[in-house]
Amino acid sequence: MSRKGWLLFLALCVIWGIPYLLIRVAVRELSPPELVFFRTAPAALLLAPLALRRGELRPLLARWRWVVAYTVVELAVPWLLLSHAEQRLSSSMAGLLVASVPLIAVVLSHAAGTADHLDARRLAGLVVGFAGVAALVGIDVGGTDPLAMAEVGVVALCYATGPFVVSRRLAGLSSLGVVTASLLLTAAGYAPAALLELPASVSAETVAAVATLALVCTAMAFLLFFALIREVGPSRSTVITYVNPLVAVLLGVVLLGEPLTLGIAVGMPLILLGSVLGTAPSLKAPEEGARGSAESRAAGPPTP
Repeated sequence: MSRKGWLLFLALCVIWGIPYLLIRVAVRELSPPELVFFRTAPAALLLAPLALRRGELRPLLARWRWVVAYTVVELAVPWLLLSHAEQRLSSSMAGLLVASVPLIAVVLSHAAGTADHLDARRLAGLVVGFAGVAALVGIDVGGTDPLAMAEVGVVALCYATGPFVVSRRLAGLSSLGVVTASLLLTAAGYAPAALLELPASVSAETVAAVATLALVCTAMAFLLFFALIREVGPSRSTVITYVNPLVAVLLGVVLLGEPLTLGIAVGMPLILLGSVLGTAPSLKAPEEGARGSAESRAAGPPTP
């Protein structure tokens, strides 16, 4: 990759690795609906002028139902559940459970009949990856909240479903337009609940966490991701999906003092290895696999 490509890649590895930590900090004082609103509203207001100037919102009207569907499965539901889960779950655990998204996406692709050939390498990747999830959940189950872990499981399923909506129903539309519209819809949907239960005061730490989530991890992150796709292509750009969990675990342990449990130590390498192998293009159908891989990755990795 070019120097610019490497800089964008490294920046996004960090930017999309820190939301788990910031969410964990913010939900100490804000309710999940409040956090979702205050993350999406500023980001939407920043991106909307750019999308309007480029004329990338009007074409969405013809397929507004699918824009709403994408908003629900990619932002509105998972961001609420993730915020609620992190009230009782460590940021490290949440980040690693979300790392199973590529594995779930492969299973959904095969269930829908849209995936390329499942060769021995990809099958081994699925087995290894889900073994990592089982190890993560099974070993640490005694010290975690089962409901919170189930919520993050739904988050991962939603993140794996979002790209299918984009590739099948929103193909040809501007990524910036779709993201901006989704942020606007999510902010509008959560505004009543958020504004009716505002806390009397919040700490500077919470304000900084929410501001960073909105301005850096959402608005800036999407713009950087689009630039990364233009620079290195959609396939290489999604490698950040495999790095983000490492950043989440490191920050959770170092900055929040979260324990590096045996489940994390065993499950993390298995999940990441399984994701890399399970999502690799099929060796027996390279052209079809490359095409399917690029299509599914065009929507970008999940944004925590």
